[in-house]
Amino acid sequence: MRTKSAITVALALSATTAFAEPDRAVSVTRAGSQVPTKGSPDNFTGAVKVESRFQATPPARVGGGLVTFEPGARTAWHTHPLGQILIVTTGSGRVQHWGGEIQEIGLGDTVWIPPGVKHWHGASPEAGMSHIAISEVLDGKSVQWLEHVSDKQYGGSVD
Repeated sequence: MRTKSAITVALALSATTAFAEPDRAVSVTRAGSQVPTKGSPDNFTGAVKVESRFQATPPARVGGGLVTFEPGARTAWHTHPLGQILIVTTGSGRVQHWGGEIQEIGLGDTVWIPPGVKHWHGASPEAGMSHIAISEVLDGKSVQWLEHVSDKQYGGSVD
């Protein structure tokens, strides 16, 4: 059992270490402090906004951001070397892996896309959707962009 003085010393050492190593200090990025960017037409169809992107400092390798899709907007087909997590924050959307059925997603849903799985995601035709997208970097890349999702594919069939 630890004594009160041992715990006090441990906490003091922890606090001293945190201040002595600024690269190990907690960092806060304030809401609204990052400039939103328009989703590149090379990687998206329709109106898409990407904001609050973050990338952890190595050796950590996680990164992500908030992506907002207007109705009918979507990503191109793509893969992630270590997979991807999506957390829907507003609206309704769709996600599909190559050869699979389109799945409807909505507020509060969490989507796991396994490593290397070809997929797309975006808003439903009638409503916009926002999600937090989180993925990890492997050998300098977190995504491999592929061809655009055709209107026919978005409507429910994979060529």
